[in-house]
Amino acid sequence: MSRVLVTGATGFIGRAVTERLLSSGHSVVAAVRQSSGILGLGVKVVEVGNTSAQTDWRQELNKVDVLIHCAGRAHIINEMVTDPLAEFRQINTASTLNLAKQAAEVGVRRFVFISSIKVNGELTVKEAFCPDDIFVPTDPYGLSKYEAEQGLLALVKSTDMEVVIIRPTLVYGSGVKGNFASLLKWIESTVPLPFGAIDNKRSLVALENLVDFIIHCIDHPRAANEIFLISDGEDVSTTELIQKVSNAFGKKAFLLPIPVTWMRFVARVMGKTDVVNRLFGSLQVNSSKSRELLGWEPVITMDEQLKKTVKAYLNEKAR
Repeated sequence: MSRVLVTGATGFIGRAVTERLLSSGHSVVAAVRQSSGILGLGVKVVEVGNTSAQTDWRQELNKVDVLIHCAGRAHIINEMVTDPLAEFRQINTASTLNLAKQAAEVGVRRFVFISSIKVNGELTVKEAFCPDDIFVPTDPYGLSKYEAEQGLLALVKSTDMEVVIIRPTLVYGSGVKGNFASLLKWIESTVPLPFGAIDNKRSLVALENLVDFIIHCIDHPRAANEIFLISDGEDVSTTELIQKVSNAFGKKAFLLPIPVTWMRFVARVMGKTDVVNRLFGSLQVNSSKSRELLGWEPVITMDEQLKKTVKAYLNEKAR
């Protein structure tokens, strides 16, 4: 079993990765900004504070075989800072590459980087995104992740450390936050939603599938220095997703078949272009490389993960 350091170990993805590593018998070092006590026994927790390009990681990296880098500055919908790109670059690019360089220097065998599908873009029209697509994002968050990827790929050419880059689509599962959590609240309230006639296609990835794939990439020899797009392989429209979530609640979705053209017009007048893209646009990925190269298959279906997500949401609400 490997000794694995996980950054962002108390986050949505990082915590699930840490718990799975422990249950699989790995030795885990959890790097967190501030200790919270939520990781339980068996984890060596190290507080690293707010990391930067100057953070000294050498003590934490001692005797580490694999590093799974989940930490980063997340995509923010209503960004308030004056220079978002500079903020994203400081954490997602400079801090990541500083960590990777020190990891290579002390002999870490493999660096698994959790990137983002935003490196490929925001929308698909006819064809699904592929790992080898050539595209430079303009979105500050996506660009910061892209630049980190480029730095990591350059690093492997001059060191012995291997890199695995994983670009997840929208991740959902127990404890999900953000827009997906808002969707759960809307559906639970049985408020009529005007999303009954949306004919798009979006790829999502269950938290359990993403975590399983990350663990799969720890020591698979063919994962070295590769880029993977990861999803459940069950692309759905926004309408279908709402229906599936409603089924997980044991309810029937109350959806009004409002024409998408009307809703697009209203949203644009209100300056909600991002909302338009997320609700009505398509974003599909071709995740066949994970199956064909690594022999990986999803461990849970979308319906199964949604049931677990809803159960966790209701349990948390009842506390």
